[in-house]
Amino acid sequence: MDTWQLRKVFESRSGTVRWDRFGPADGEPVVLLHGTPFSSYVWGEIVSALTAADHQVFVWDMPGYGASEKADGQDVSLAAQGMVFAELMEHWQLSKPSVVAHDFGGCVALRAHLLHHVSYRRLALVDPVALAPWGSPFFRLVGENAPVFEQLPPTLHRALVHEYIGSASHRGLRADAAEALAAPWTDRTGQAAFYRQIAQADQRYTDEIQELYPGIGIPVTVCWGEEDSWIPVAKAHELASLIPGARLRVIPGAGHLVPLDAPAQLLAVLLDFLA
Repeated sequence: MDTWQLRKVFESRSGTVRWDRFGPADGEPVVLLHGTPFSSYVWGEIVSALTAADHQVFVWDMPGYGASEKADGQDVSLAAQGMVFAELMEHWQLSKPSVVAHDFGGCVALRAHLLHHVSYRRLALVDPVALAPWGSPFFRLVGENAPVFEQLPPTLHRALVHEYIGSASHRGLRADAAEALAAPWTDRTGQAAFYRQIAQADQRYTDEIQELYPGIGIPVTVCWGEEDSWIPVAKAHELASLIPGARLRVIPGAGHLVPLDAPAQLLAVLLDFLA
């Protein structure tokens, strides 16, 4: 985790994407999607365990996130990310991989599948952004005043980012993990990108697909941190009820950042699902 980096690049419609592949080339493919304001770093421990179980694992930082390109005027909306993911899947030449998606990545995976007809073998949704309403009062405040927040002094901005990211964890993040997640947002380019991605978040991108959930025809597991303070666990039950045959797994003691709060418990759920 101390040396987490993505070695490969892909030129997408929304800018340069950093990505990587781990594990045996002939292993069953699994694609992992991160959420906001995070990066592929959240999957580090899960990647190690999945590759040890002979899976071929693909990870990527979405445009505007992590190590991927951040630029003025960049389209980093959920609509754009869904199209970029469809492009990446074609680039990787994957045929029906298993997909695991957290938070914002849940909507990206759902949009790619339901609107862009990207095929999956199965789909695991981990505390996803998928149902209205979503967005905390803070999130809405920033979205409505992004140009103002972009002007915050760097020290105040850094403190805000650390506090916001930390609030996604129920158990508390290790200092190294908190720093790794905050670092992409704390230079001048990252500060503008942080508020840009919030300003472009719009509930209409989940509204467009919510009515399509009953038509999902692949195996789905909905996994949720019981102590999620960002998206309450009641949404887990609602989402699972909308998707035919979906299994629900609630992880006690975990907050919104399940991959870091409870990696062992999440891995147990995923290995059972992938098998």
